[in-house]
Amino acid sequence: MRKAFLQLHIAVFLAGFTGILGRLIHLQEGLLVAWRLLLSAITLWILYWLTHKIQRISARDILKITLTGGLAAIHWVCFFGSVKYANISVALVCFSGIGFFTALFEPLVQRKRLVVVELLLGLLVMLGIFLIFHFDPQYKKGILFGLVSAITGALFPIFNHQFMQRMNAPTLITWELSGGFVALVILLPFYFTAFPPDYWWPTASDWVWLLVLSWACSVWAFQLSANALKKISAFTVNLMYNLEPVYGIILAFLVYKENKMLGASFYAGLSLIVLAVALQSWRVYRKRTIH
Repeated sequence: MRKAFLQLHIAVFLAGFTGILGRLIHLQEGLLVAWRLLLSAITLWILYWLTHKIQRISARDILKITLTGGLAAIHWVCFFGSVKYANISVALVCFSGIGFFTALFEPLVQRKRLVVVELLLGLLVMLGIFLIFHFDPQYKKGILFGLVSAITGALFPIFNHQFMQRMNAPTLITWELSGGFVALVILLPFYFTAFPPDYWWPTASDWVWLLVLSWACSVWAFQLSANALKKISAFTVNLMYNLEPVYGIILAFLVYKENKMLGASFYAGLSLIVLAVALQSWRVYRKRTIH
């Protein structure tokens, strides 16, 4: 359990860094995610095929994983859209709503009883989001993207938890990122009609940061998170990912000085988010100790 939490925290820190990369990469968010998925998928196929870690799976599982990868792709497009249409802090804190949506969706998908405590902790996070931004009109589009990112981000780890029961992490990650790329390529023409890109091909600096995003923040972080799911529930993984704003916002403060546009309500809301994460972590360790 301790190793799983350590892996999860490293993955969360890497996830927090993606907001910075979203600003550094000037590609439109749809193209950014497409390149991220393509580079990550190619890397994983080479890495895991050579080491014989990819298992044979049925065509039905491939289809299901592709659909789940599509959810992951939509999640990332909306996240980077939130970064670009608002700022890093808005995107990261809206992402914290993932805990609330997971508390709603996980019982439905896994056909189990609703856990009231988890729902209340998720609501605590949503209250934190409300305190921080008060739905400021200047962030309207960015907040909308951020909330859609939280909704889709709540779903794909729940499905991953089911897949992990019958296949290893390398197989799941490789097929999911590959399927996510295929699904996104199908969806992008429709997305571009509403949000057309300024240019199509990455610049030299874009390539550098895309590789960092693909290899460190996708391949490595995704594997750490998938391994953690073997020991920790999907809700706990998602709630722990609410530390992503803590890491990411600190980086945004240091790199882009976003603290100059944030007031006392921001810190009050962020405190509620951290409190929700701490309470859930305490619940998990206490339950583990009792049993």
